[in-house]
Amino acid sequence: MSREQKAVERARKAFLTGRSKALEYRITQLKNLLRFVKERQKEIAEGLKKDLKRSEFGTPLYETLGLESEINLAVRNLKEWAAPRPVSKSMMTISDQVYIQPEPLGVVLVIGAWNYPWAVTIGPLVGAIAAGNAAVIKPSEVSSHTSKVMEDLLPLYLDKELYPVVTGGVTETQELLKQRFDHIFYTGNGTVGKIIMEAAAKHLTPTTLELGGKSPCYIDKNCDLAVACRRIAWGKYSNCGQTCIAPDYILCDPSMQDRVIEEIKKNIKDFYTEDPKKCMDYGRIINQRHFKRLMALLEGSTIAVGGENDESECYIAPTVLRDVKPDAKVMQEEIFGPLLPVLTVSGADEAIKFINQREKPLALYIFSSDSKLIKHMIAETSSGGVLANDCLMHFSVSSLPFGGVGNSGMGRYHGKYGFDHLSHLRGCLIKQLKMEGVNNMRYPPHTADKLGWARFFILKHVDFGSLGRMALLLGLLVVLVAVIVQRNYTDLECE
Repeated sequence: MSREQKAVERARKAFLTGRSKALEYRITQLKNLLRFVKERQKEIAEGLKKDLKRSEFGTPLYETLGLESEINLAVRNLKEWAAPRPVSKSMMTISDQVYIQPEPLGVVLVIGAWNYPWAVTIGPLVGAIAAGNAAVIKPSEVSSHTSKVMEDLLPLYLDKELYPVVTGGVTETQELLKQRFDHIFYTGNGTVGKIIMEAAAKHLTPTTLELGGKSPCYIDKNCDLAVACRRIAWGKYSNCGQTCIAPDYILCDPSMQDRVIEEIKKNIKDFYTEDPKKCMDYGRIINQRHFKRLMALLEGSTIAVGGENDESECYIAPTVLRDVKPDAKVMQEEIFGPLLPVLTVSGADEAIKFINQREKPLALYIFSSDSKLIKHMIAETSSGGVLANDCLMHFSVSSLPFGGVGNSGMGRYHGKYGFDHLSHLRGCLIKQLKMEGVNNMRYPPHTADKLGWARFFILKHVDFGSLGRMALLLGLLVVLVAVIVQRNYTDLECE
C-alpha cells in the first residue's frame, strides 16, 4: 500500500469516527489553524523568501492576513452556517418540517498551487474543516520550501489523521488521484485541471477547479488615468506577475496608449525603484522552466518598458509591451509573469467583442468613471468575477464568491460560499402520520375532483413568512379543509 493510499485510508477512518462533525471540534481545529498561522510567521516567511523571494512584509499582506480573516469569519459564524435552514412552504407542506441540513461530504483532497501557496492551499482547507470534512492536503512541489514547512509544522497543530499533508511531485499526485475522494479542490492551470476531472470521473467525484486565464483590463477614456495605471501596475507586478487574477493585458483607445505606458512606467519606478532587481519588494519567477516560457512569449512583440532579465536569478523586470496584435505569441496563453501587453480598441463595444471572442476569464477589470459603461460591460461579458476601478481586491472580500467560469474554472469558495460548496446541502421534509384525508387526492382511483384539489394544494403558494401572526390561522384553515375533504370522500365511499 502506497504512502498516499495509507494517508487517504487513515483520513477516511478518522472521518467515520464522527469527530470532525462536532461543531466544537471543528472550531477547535480552526482555532489551532489560526494559532499555527500566527505562531509560525517566521518559518512561513522564510519558505516563501526561498521559493519566490517574497519580502518580509509581503508575506502577511498577500498570504496570511487573508487566512486569519477567513478563519475568524468561520469560527464566528459556524454555528449559524451549520444550523438547519428553514425554507418556504406550500399549502401541501404547511404543517410539516421543511429545511436544509448542511452535512459534511466526507474526505476532501486539496491540491494547492505554488504562486500563493498558503492562501490557495489553506484557504480551501478552512472551508473543508468548517464543513466537517476530513481533508488530505497536497501542497505544490514547485514551491518546495513552503511545501516542506507545511509538511513539518501543520501536523503539530491539526489532527494529523483527519488532515494529513502529503508532499511530492507528479507521481505522488497521480497516486492520490487514484484514490476515492468525496470532493477534489484544485488550484492551478487548465491542462492539469482536465487531468483532475478525468481522474475524478472514475469515482464520480465532484471537483472545484480554480484555474485562471487571460484576465482583460479595459481602460476607458473617461477615468483618472494616473490612478488607474497605479492600481493596474500594482495588480500586475505583485508577486512578479504570478497571480491568477492579475490583469493579463490592457485594452485602450490608440490615443491613450503612450500615456498609459508612461504612467505604468512611472509607477514601476515608484514601487520598485530604478533597479527592481535590487528591490526587496520585487520577487522572482518561480523556476527556470517558467523563466524560459516567459522569455519565449516576448518573441515578436515590441518592448516599451523593462525587458531586462537574468536567467541565473530567474529575474525578469516589470515589462510593458506596446502595439501588441491579437495573434501575438504573448496573447496565446495566460502570461503568469511580469509582461503586460497593451492592445488598442476603438471603445467599449470593441473591447466587449474582443473579450467575448476568447475564453471566459477568471477576472475582468474595467476602469471608468462612467457607471453606465461599467454596467454595460458587466451585462455584455462573462467572467469569474468583475472589479471596476481596481485590481485583485475582490479576492479579499469574503462575502463574495471567488471562482471561475468556463475555462477559468468551476466552483467557488471564500466565507460561507466555501462552507456551502464543501457541504452537502441536504433537503429534509418531516411529515406526521396524521391528516391522511388530505392525501386521498393523490391515491388511486384518480378523478377530476381529486385533480382539482391537488391543483389547489400543489400550485397555491403563499409567502407565509410575511404573514407572521396569521400562520397559525392558516394552519387551522388547512386542517379544516382536510377534515371536510376527508368527510366528502368518506360519504362518496359509503354511497
